[in-house]
This record gives sequence, structure tokens and C-alpha cells, in this order.
Amino acid sequence: MEPIVQLRGVTKTYAMGDAAVHALRDVDLAIAAGEFVGVMGPSGSGKTTLMDIVGCLSRPSAGVYEFEGRRVDQLDDTALARVRGERIGFVFQTFNLLPRLTAAENVELPLLYRRIPRARRRERALALLARVGLSARAAHRPGELSGGERQRVAIARALVNDPPVVLADEPTGALDTATGDAIMDLIEALNREGHAVVLVTHDPRIAARVRRIVHLRDGAVERDERA
Repeated sequence: MEPIVQLRGVTKTYAMGDAAVHALRDVDLAIAAGEFVGVMGPSGSGKTTLMDIVGCLSRPSAGVYEFEGRRVDQLDDTALARVRGERIGFVFQTFNLLPRLTAAENVELPLLYRRIPRARRRERALALLARVGLSARAAHRPGELSGGERQRVAIARALVNDPPVVLADEPTGALDTATGDAIMDLIEALNREGHAVVLVTHDPRIAARVRRIVHLRDGAVERDERA
């Protein structure tokens, strides 16, 4: 089966004054639909850059990235925005919720950008908040929610378009151990439902719950291990 994510010889270089910084070096990576992949490595190893490229937030300096069999570098801005908005869900360590919107309104946002009618947006948002155990908190704003609740809202928002790929960048990093474990239970359940999950973590306890770990060092894949 064709991988849903395919990187071949991907390099990312940034200019820092007169120097060139190689954030990624000749990375080959294939991720199939439904896989659960962890990405680990020391600070500066290229984890965030890799996630930005897989999430179509950044383009490689060299190499080829294909998403669902299409070369990302050949997509125009409209098609690229559609991939980011509809085919990939994002979960961040800092939640990235809009503080003036309620939980339900935050979940609805990706549907608003697609001009989905309001009634359908609200129905979908409430269903997903129920899915993550937050039906009673739909009308609350982020400042009225705990860290774990805010991350659940962020996960619901990531799923609102039913994307085949979910990217989670340190999703438990700002949470206590018990809350982080509950969030990982939810992420594992999403993976069992068929979403491919790519998760960046520094925590060996979290990494022990994934099925494959890609280790990065100095911008290159050092090891690629399956559980």
C-alpha cells in the first residue's frame, strides 16, 4: 500500500547570517495509513522542522515530500491550504486555542474556514466534545478550563475534519503525569479508529506507548525502530 506520508532525501537549510544551518539532512521516511509513530531526539535534532514539513507548514530545501501520493511542492497555495486544513490535524503542547471563543467555537473553526453552515458546524463540534468527554464544558472559554481540558478541546478541533493524519507535538508536555496519561489514552483510541498519528515527545513513558520510534540526531534519522 502506498504510504500516506513519504519523504525522500528531504533536507531543510536555514540561513543564519553568513552561515547555513542544516535542520534536516537527507531524511527518508515513509508512514502508512493508521500507523502510530513517535519522533524523539535531543533539542536541535530537527523534530519540529520535520513536523512542520510533514504538516505542510514548511517546504523542504531539497528532496521530495509526497502526501497521499501527491508531491507537495507541486501544489498551489489553495491546494496546500486544503491539505493543511482538511487532511491533517494538529495538536500542540500549548493548545493554541483562541481565548475569546468557547470550546465549541474553537472546535468549529476549521469548518468555518470551509464555509460549512453554522448548524452543521455546531453539531459536529458538540459531537466531538462529547467524544473527548467535554459535553458539559462546550460553552466555557479556554481560561475557564484546566490544562487537560484545553488539550481535549485541541484534540477535538484536530479531528473536526476527520483527517487521516494527526500530528501531535509534545501533547502532554504541559500536563501533569495523570492528565498526560489520560490524553495519551485518547490519542491511542484515535489511532485505533484509523488515524495515523505522528507524535513528538521527550518522555520515555510516552514513547513506550507508540508502535514505532524514529530517532533524530543532528537533522538525520539515527534509528527507526518498531515495537
